[in-house]
Amino acid sequence: MTSERSSAIDFENWSCPVPLRDTPQVVMGHGGGGAMSAELVEHLFLPAYGSSVSPGDSAVVPLLGGRIAISTDSYVVKPMFFPGGSIGDLAVNGTINDLAMSGATPLYLSIAFILQEGTPLATVGRIASAVGAAAAAAGVSVVTGDTKVVDNGSGDGVYLNTAGVGVVPEGVTIEPARAAAGDVVIISGDIGVHGIAVMSVREGLEFETSVSSDTAALHSLVAAMLGAGADVHVLRDPTRGGVAASLNEIARSAKVGISLDEPSLPIPASVADACSLLGLDALQVANEGKLLAFVPAESAPLALEAMRGHPLGAGATVIGACVEEHPGMVVARTALGGTRVVNMPIGEQLPRIC
Repeated sequence: MTSERSSAIDFENWSCPVPLRDTPQVVMGHGGGGAMSAELVEHLFLPAYGSSVSPGDSAVVPLLGGRIAISTDSYVVKPMFFPGGSIGDLAVNGTINDLAMSGATPLYLSIAFILQEGTPLATVGRIASAVGAAAAAAGVSVVTGDTKVVDNGSGDGVYLNTAGVGVVPEGVTIEPARAAAGDVVIISGDIGVHGIAVMSVREGLEFETSVSSDTAALHSLVAAMLGAGADVHVLRDPTRGGVAASLNEIARSAKVGISLDEPSLPIPASVADACSLLGLDALQVANEGKLLAFVPAESAPLALEAMRGHPLGAGATVIGACVEEHPGMVVARTALGGTRVVNMPIGEQLPRIC
């Protein structure tokens, strides 16, 4: 392993009983709850996560004042490692972002590993190190976890299940139903990067410029917007189903129409080229480090200034607005002056991208 945290996991000098020392791969005993499970937790997961994690099945943690936000998610991305990230940091960032989209300050995470028998322990260690590094970078603690092993052929390497807990400050109410006619729709940066980064590895695609996942924890960007005094009605990280799915869900929830300005959509050339090659709609491609924000028109300059002053929002741009017409529907105005309906995806264009 090449990460700085990997030095904490010394596979050569484990004090584990046989067969751990002689077995560099996951075996069924690692999920049995006995000595092998305990050694795996003690020598692999605890060093990777840091001292904050409880070796038990639950953790008792303090909470600041405010309302509690809770999120849960699962990650099955294939491949497990891709340009710009891995399933480990993706799981941490994705869970943090689910909390952040309600305006919450993320505090604690749990991580459960579902391992396929035969997976190299070095791979598990690499992912665990990515989990620990991403959590530390975001300022959150992994406080508890779990490990299960399924027999060879019943899984696909490593799956992760997460839960997150955060606190929503008093006076902050961010939810889809608050979208209203006249709201401006802002996106924090380029569209479709994560999905194409994963597909480039999975399908062996090559582009003139490299495409790396945009996976990132967005809570500090949200905090910057709220700290600047922006009146944020709705936040959403457009992951599975992309921008199209997120906007359709919000339009239906708030019973408003959404009109996009298609020429304003920040779709990189590499993403557009890949979508053209694969027959995909960039608006339906997943993102993992971008957010959509709905704010009243009068609050848009303040929100944009705060977003553009943050590294994760430097490319923030207005892409549309909420309207009274066609409630529950999303349309895009094309460069030729026409309009097209932006439909909710029927299924996943790109399965297993998170």
